[in-house]
Amino acid sequence: MLARVSRRLLARTLLGTALALPLFGISAAHAAGPVLTVEPDQAATQTVSGTVVPYREVTLTAQSAGRVVDVAGAEGDRFEQGAVLVAISDDRLRAQRQAAEAEMRTAEAAIREAQMQYGREMVSPQSRSIGQMPGMGVPSMFDQMFTQPMGQVMGMGDPALDRRTDLYSRYIGVDQAQARWEQARARVTELDAAIRDTRSEAPFDGLVMHKHVEEGDTVQPGQPLVSFGHVEFLRVEAQVPVRLVSGLQEDDYVQVRLDTGDEVEARVARIFPLADPQRHTVTVKFDLPQGVRGGPGMHAAVHLPQGELSSNRVVIPRSALIPGGALPRVAVLDGEGHVRVRMVRLGGGRGDQVVVTSGLEPGMQILARPGAGVRSGQPVGRGSPDSGVGRRDGVTDPWSRM
Repeated sequence: MLARVSRRLLARTLLGTALALPLFGISAAHAAGPVLTVEPDQAATQTVSGTVVPYREVTLTAQSAGRVVDVAGAEGDRFEQGAVLVAISDDRLRAQRQAAEAEMRTAEAAIREAQMQYGREMVSPQSRSIGQMPGMGVPSMFDQMFTQPMGQVMGMGDPALDRRTDLYSRYIGVDQAQARWEQARARVTELDAAIRDTRSEAPFDGLVMHKHVEEGDTVQPGQPLVSFGHVEFLRVEAQVPVRLVSGLQEDDYVQVRLDTGDEVEARVARIFPLADPQRHTVTVKFDLPQGVRGGPGMHAAVHLPQGELSSNRVVIPRSALIPGGALPRVAVLDGEGHVRVRMVRLGGGRGDQVVVTSGLEPGMQILARPGAGVRSGQPVGRGSPDSGVGRRDGVTDPWSRM
């Protein structure tokens, strides 16, 4: 008889301790008992799709029309910076350059002739010989001493103005010849740049990702030639909904699962400042660890934190769901210690736990193992035997059988 009383007292003590634990803020993770405190979902994430892209990628295009005379390597071949990847014929451009050089030499000759004419005008003005009588001796002297001065007095000429006009005309001739030479030189420089553009060089160390042309093809300006990328480092580019971008900052780390099955941590490298007005998403790039398996074009699943939206999500054990019924329900304890049956909306499952998206809030207390017969209004400890809560009024006590 004494042993039976001792077992009953021990059982009552254990039950009272289990019921009192949640009141001191101890959650189900630290105390095993019929009542647990609802905790927020710390691991609430949402998955968005992304694509693995090179760290840097360019598409080289044709700058002039012509025939492709050389394509270096094939897809996957690596080249160093400055290596010629595609070459286009430049025969027509070189012929035009020769013509421009001939124009430049003609302009140089015109410059020398104009300078000589200007020097002659400085030494022997042409205006002095205009209107003079031919020959030498008395007629010429009479013309210079009497005829021209008398004509100037009568308003029939101005030798000084004529001289200034002749000098200015010779100077303009030199300037025009110089301009023609500079124009020809600019044409030669332009053709040199065009000839240089017929050689598409690697802008950085990388590999050929895709060839758009083959040797012998005829291309036009703007036509793609080859796609070249730096793939020693890889990135994931994803279109992230605007509501999830607020929870991201540059240099943060997120979980990324690749098609190869590898799950790695990726660094948030860049968040674009503007959203797509059509899809209402923001482009975000994530840096993958160096040496990760795979290559550009692979699919990647990016797990992003849900930010403020995750504060309303909680995780509870599956055993906390009331058995039976068409809709999921839980037994919530109110401030007076009574049971309140509440319907909840469930999210995804995580082993022996389940995510509750609505119906519960962090800090609420619920029954950890409610029975199918639990009803609203029942006080804690006064339920049916299958409610999971023992009655302590001595009428029905599951520990009384001990």
